[in-house]
Amino acid sequence: MAKFIAQRFVEAIPVVLLASLLVFAILHLIPGDPVDAMMGAAAFGVGTPEQRIALAEQIRDDLGLNDPLAIQYVRWLGNAVRGDLGQSYIQHQAVTKLILDRLPSTLELAGAAMLLSIVLGMSLGVIAAVKRSSPIDAAVMLFSLGGVSIPSFAFAILMILIFSVTLGLVPATGSGSFDRLILPALVLGYEGTGLIARLTRASLLEVMGLEYIRTARGKGLHPRTILRRHALRNALVPIVTIVGLQVGRLLAGSVIVETVFARQGIGQLAINAILAKDYPVVQGVILLTAVSYLVANLLVDVSYGYLNPKIRSA
Repeated sequence: MAKFIAQRFVEAIPVVLLASLLVFAILHLIPGDPVDAMMGAAAFGVGTPEQRIALAEQIRDDLGLNDPLAIQYVRWLGNAVRGDLGQSYIQHQAVTKLILDRLPSTLELAGAAMLLSIVLGMSLGVIAAVKRSSPIDAAVMLFSLGGVSIPSFAFAILMILIFSVTLGLVPATGSGSFDRLILPALVLGYEGTGLIARLTRASLLEVMGLEYIRTARGKGLHPRTILRRHALRNALVPIVTIVGLQVGRLLAGSVIVETVFARQGIGQLAINAILAKDYPVVQGVILLTAVSYLVANLLVDVSYGYLNPKIRSA
């Protein structure tokens, strides 16, 4: 098992390097000059145009923005490996500190949404598979269809209108308390709930039609025993895949949800940095999201080896 994990870890390293290269290259190809954002409107009208140009060039030299992109990338990557993501151009603070200050709020939201997606999605999927072709099955599939079809921002606004504006049950914005977590977690977790429910139902129905399940029924085993001990574990492999992908999606999807609900997480931090052309902060947030996807995929691969020894030995 250790060899299997080590092999997957080594295979993830080139992917991390490629992701970091893409993040760095795309942001530097975007039109606009971050120095203009740093100097701000206050710099215009102060001094002569030549003095402002000289000041801008001095700032570029200090930040290393006049170096070739290859040198900038190697320097940035080397610092990132040591945990140094650079300094914010606008806030003049370490990017790592800015992310760590906002990360707990995002992890709280993503964790609650993931727990909701897994528990509710798998439960609904199992119920739909057991009650196949019944009104309950149709209701579950209709509910899950909404999760994969409704845009998160539209669903967020609908939840605010119903539960905050009309009923006044929970606050609509902010963070720091459980009641302010309920609506964002519901919105962020609804899509994952729909995906997991539909995949659980399909995977379980496929497994329930296999020969060894029919043999277990013929031996007189209780249906719950067949479902719990024989069918569900073999049906978990594709479910684990979608759960692993949801981990990275929740961090990326938190950008929209945190913006709508005014939560001070890394999603809101990324939006503000993009608007201000604060390259180091944007790079740091995107790199964190990419690494979270890779870590989730690594955990999925390890779970495969645990759930199915044939995959591990192959």
